[in-house]
Amino acid sequence: MKVNQRTLLVISIAMLVGLWLTITLPFQIASAQTPTPIESQSHPLSTSVLPLENIQAKLPDWARLVDIRSVNANIRLDIRYATTNNFLKKKLYPEARCILRASVAEKLSLVQNDLQKRGLGLKVFDCYRPLSVTKQMWAALPDERYVANPARGSRHNRGAAVDLTLVNRNGSELVMPTGFDDFTEKAARNYQGSGVSAQARKNSQLLEEVMRKYGFLPITSEWWHFDSTDWQKFSILDISFDDIPKPIGAK
Repeated sequence: MKVNQRTLLVISIAMLVGLWLTITLPFQIASAQTPTPIESQSHPLSTSVLPLENIQAKLPDWARLVDIRSVNANIRLDIRYATTNNFLKKKLYPEARCILRASVAEKLSLVQNDLQKRGLGLKVFDCYRPLSVTKQMWAALPDERYVANPARGSRHNRGAAVDLTLVNRNGSELVMPTGFDDFTEKAARNYQGSGVSAQARKNSQLLEEVMRKYGFLPITSEWWHFDSTDWQKFSILDISFDDIPKPIGAK
């Protein structure tokens, strides 16, 4: 059977198109499965680190940084980095505020509401952390088990992570495996050695169960740290606390 030149050309083009799809399609699928942080979508010329004071107004409501007190005032605060009661023995925040992405704050509010039905509640140690603060921490403790490498940033820098514990209805902390920012093996979730009571393990497990229920994931090295399951939707930020609105009536 004779094949004319036009037919050969069509066949050649079809083969080239097929080869192109074979090479590029897997990369297109992988790219689609990794969400682009919302700030990068809004600011395509920016890097992932955005020290933009006006970025709040350019974000959808669910991605804006909010003060947890404007969402649920029953969550207790003990923001250690606004004091000298931390591993650096240095005040790193200008004031004691728990700031999170709006959608993350709403999920944390659901955790608080659930716990209140059990006669318990949350006390928060840390929430959003400006990248500049992470750099100070890394300079003092360059250990990725406990401090994020600022070259990559952290979930805290994205406003999508929270450090916290459980309290009773009077606000007293429940016993946990260690105190906050304890850099020993006892703080690890899978620690089974001596020095941690059965009640402390039970309380830690309860905290993990309720946090998971509403969309937070734990990490292995710190019983107090939880990441929002959708943290990848948000970019790293270095916005000052002063640029984030306070709840109405707050000083």
